[in-house]
Amino acid sequence: MTGIGGLLKGIRSSGARSPLARTEFEAPGTIVVTSPAFEDGAPIPRRHAGRGVGDDVSPELSWEGVPPSAAALVVLLDDVDVPLPRPLWHSAAVLDPGLSGLAEGGFTTGTPGVRIVPTMLGRHGYSGPRPIPGHGAHHYRFHVLALDRPVPSAATSVKAVLAAAAGHVLARGTLTGTYER
Repeated sequence: MTGIGGLLKGIRSSGARSPLARTEFEAPGTIVVTSPAFEDGAPIPRRHAGRGVGDDVSPELSWEGVPPSAAALVVLLDDVDVPLPRPLWHSAAVLDPGLSGLAEGGFTTGTPGVRIVPTMLGRHGYSGPRPIPGHGAHHYRFHVLALDRPVPSAATSVKAVLAAAAGHVLARGTLTGTYER
């Protein structure tokens, strides 16, 4: 019997449909994002999968190549294979520009230098991969954007953060992991 994932297998969003694909977010890809938990393009360990699938603990992330003039960092996690018109935002945060990474479990409310931006899935921080069973491998992208200005504290949604960031991205980097159920 084919489940809902099998029925929806051919329906997927794409990175080209992401707001981050717009020209206002073009910037040199000089930020290198890494994690000891998985290599770029490799499967994300179950420990970092979302509620009901794994432990929902954010992986350790580190980055280098942030321009010294950066006034803020934005870290976003999206799923580009979700069967929706646009990728789904799992997690979002505004960080102090001096941070060079997040410890495992650090993508959460209360981490110094991190202001969590609620998403539909991650109200208090990280919300890990939870693809529809049988839908195939999903690609999850951890984006780091370096901005030339701070993000106003009034920007309390991903839409508002992206509006504040548009046209102000100095550099960016992405680490992509996969997950399948």
